[in-house]
Amino acid sequence: MSLNFEQKKAIVEEVAGIAAQSPSAIAAEYIGLNVAEISELRKKAREAGIYLKVVRNTLAKRALENTSFDCMREGLVGPLLLAFSNDEPGSAAKVIRDFKKDNEKLVVKLIASEGRLLDVSDLERLAQLPSLDEARSMFLGVLKAPMGKLVRVLAEPEAKFARLLAARSDLQQAA
Repeated sequence: MSLNFEQKKAIVEEVAGIAAQSPSAIAAEYIGLNVAEISELRKKAREAGIYLKVVRNTLAKRALENTSFDCMREGLVGPLLLAFSNDEPGSAAKVIRDFKKDNEKLVVKLIASEGRLLDVSDLERLAQLPSLDEARSMFLGVLKAPMGKLVRVLAEPEAKFARLLAARSDLQQAA
């Protein structure tokens, strides 16, 4: 299908707008996937809030120009789909990793995060990054641990005294 200049311009603006807001992006080769498999990937991406699009490389190169994903431009070769994360850097990597487990025909070619081109083997590491809510709960757990320990230390003398009285009471009843 041939696109006119306005349609191409709209695609470049759309992808550039998404790229400007996204913390990470993945380019993957989809050769060998059938329509049902690609539809399944798009459905999973939509559910996770991931922007997933098949874009011509020339248009993608123009869209990524002057964004934090400028480093990906040279590697955009062949039929690729672009997956941009939402607010969390690992969200696109999680979707691609999970889909890739069942569909080996999806081959990750490029990964970029925060303006740096990562190695393809870093997909798993990027996917394991905690979400914002998980990171907050981990941080609160770290903050809460010393306070809980302090409360237990301060309460221990009274608890020890109560155990001593209970043991003495048990001894008197046994005698």
